[in-house]
Amino acid sequence: MRTAIIGLVLLVIGALLVATGVLPVAEAIAVGERVWPILLFVVAITIVTELAAEAELFRIIAEFTARWGRGRAIALWLLVVLLAVVSTIFLSLDTTAVLLTPVVVLLARHVGLPPLPFALTTVWLANTASLLLPVSNLTNLLAEHELDALGFTGSPLGFAALMLGPAIVAIVVPCLVLLVIYRKALFARYEADVPTRASDRVLLVASAVVLALLLPALVSGIEVWIPASVAAIVLLGFFVVRRRTVVRFGLVPWQVVLLASGLFLVVEAGHAVGMTALLASVAGDGTDAGSLLQLSAVGAVGANVANNLPAYLALEPVAGSPERLAALLVGVNAGPLITPWASLATLLWHERLTGLGVELSWRRYALLGLLVVPLTIVPAVMVLAF
Repeated sequence: MRTAIIGLVLLVIGALLVATGVLPVAEAIAVGERVWPILLFVVAITIVTELAAEAELFRIIAEFTARWGRGRAIALWLLVVLLAVVSTIFLSLDTTAVLLTPVVVLLARHVGLPPLPFALTTVWLANTASLLLPVSNLTNLLAEHELDALGFTGSPLGFAALMLGPAIVAIVVPCLVLLVIYRKALFARYEADVPTRASDRVLLVASAVVLALLLPALVSGIEVWIPASVAAIVLLGFFVVRRRTVVRFGLVPWQVVLLASGLFLVVEAGHAVGMTALLASVAGDGTDAGSLLQLSAVGAVGANVANNLPAYLALEPVAGSPERLAALLVGVNAGPLITPWASLATLLWHERLTGLGVELSWRRYALLGLLVVPLTIVPAVMVLAF
């Protein structure tokens, strides 16, 4: 509810800025035309993943993962890493942080392993693994549009080619840090049970098939809101027939939509009154290694001070080239691991942890983030530079 209130306040402020002429009507309309497909995708993919979770698809996958680990915690953890990476890349960071976290925490407890290493794996990879595809993060969808404007192919495969090096670094480094910190727990043994059956096999199979068809469609070059919307409609149809009570307004991430809409308007108004020139003096303008690292660091600081979405929106106009835009994405995607509000996914992740009774203070989370963020960002940007 707090997110919705902030979003509503920002929308009111944005409307006032438009009404007073601070933000010209034409620019406000242009913002709306740019972001409606992105927000529609966010709504559709959230509905798809929520319904897949209701069909117990993630739980079944996690239980088979425990079986495939063959009693070795390190093997189980590596499989969870793979699951979190795939989930983040194709279904977005929120899916990993919100829906996968409870599954792996309960799984770890069930087999007698400490849940914290698995919980940190999901939240860190939810952020850092979200660099490879446009659908992985809302900031990437915005950057895809900007890449088109810069004359760079903004297709999913073109985007992936640009971000492949940084994405690999941003996945590997946090995992290595976790492996060092929790090496004792991750080299333990466990006993796995036989996976249990889903309560509704029809919904399970339907969800699995829909997701299997959706993943390649998201990288096919079709505007991502189209296959995501089709997938959402198909799954909603199955649930209306099989389990109507699940179909409710709460499936729609309306709080996120309100917040994002308000942020788009307010930040665009900031650019209209000269914010771009101010940020350019801080973020630099070169494409050498030092300049790219400067921009990425400013993005990471901005994300941890405010949030990764406004940090990206504010700094996007000073990127000016594909390389600089990629460096900015490294900062705002892999950098939000220090403060709780740096990404919405982190806040939602912590709410799930609290509900599951897993204790992790924000102080400890911040200290771990201060360790892993520079270790991740610096080599990821260096890959871009060289």
